[in-house]
Amino acid sequence: MTRVAAVDLGTNTTRLLVADVEEGHLREVARRLQITRLGEGVDSTRRLSPRAMARTGRALAEFRRLADELGVERALAVATSAVRDAEHGSAFLTQVEQDYGFPTLLLSGNEEAYLTFQGVAFGRAIEPSTLVVDIGGGSTELILGGPQGISFHRSIDLGSVRMTERYLASDPPSPQEIARLAEEARSLLPPLRPRAAIGVAGTVTSLAALDLGLVEYDPERVHGHILTAASVDAQLKRLAAMPLALRRRVPGLQPQRADVIVAGAVILREILRPGPVAGPA
Repeated sequence: MTRVAAVDLGTNTTRLLVADVEEGHLREVARRLQITRLGEGVDSTRRLSPRAMARTGRALAEFRRLADELGVERALAVATSAVRDAEHGSAFLTQVEQDYGFPTLLLSGNEEAYLTFQGVAFGRAIEPSTLVVDIGGGSTELILGGPQGISFHRSIDLGSVRMTERYLASDPPSPQEIARLAEEARSLLPPLRPRAAIGVAGTVTSLAALDLGLVEYDPERVHGHILTAASVDAQLKRLAAMPLALRRRVPGLQPQRADVIVAGAVILREILRPGPVAGPA
């Protein structure tokens, strides 16, 4: 048995998973999540800001302490859209290795899509022509596959942080801003017609929690919830009508996600035209 740690340096969220691995089986030991917004401003500046790196560094310091306390033997930190886009992304990863002792790996968009599908398919049967949807802060991964593996995958520069910064300047967002964002999303999305879909990551899980009417987020109830296109549209209209201060107080929604959840919901609504997404994984 080997105790391992995986760190996800996402555009919006930094995550840690500690697990025991033995003969192809995985047993979760600990899981942590912090919204660090590493990709703040990257879309326009192509730079990771000092504040964003400092926020992420504080999360990594906490994750390093926990990994050491739990006796982690092997660890890896993977970086995605924000670090891919940043001109000094490789220097940031070198700093992560030096300061926090996590070996790092920068994933390409295609690698991110492939690993997303592998994570969803681990330990479960995937129906033919299933679309896996991963809406992140900087990019969205779409992977079509089934029991025989992946037949299509694409990483698109269409994320909740990126699109909020580009289009949603008003508080609350104006109908015109939302319409422009939706038009951009439609122009980037490929013409896929899956039989089923599975959604992962913060946008989908947050909308599922809101659809369930949860006062506090409960992963056990969110997991496997069927989130229809109509439900997504209803939550989008509700959230988009609120100023940010009110969205931060919506039960079941993490306050740190309140500023980007509208953009994420627009992206998901466009992906779901038409049909349901079964989620989250």
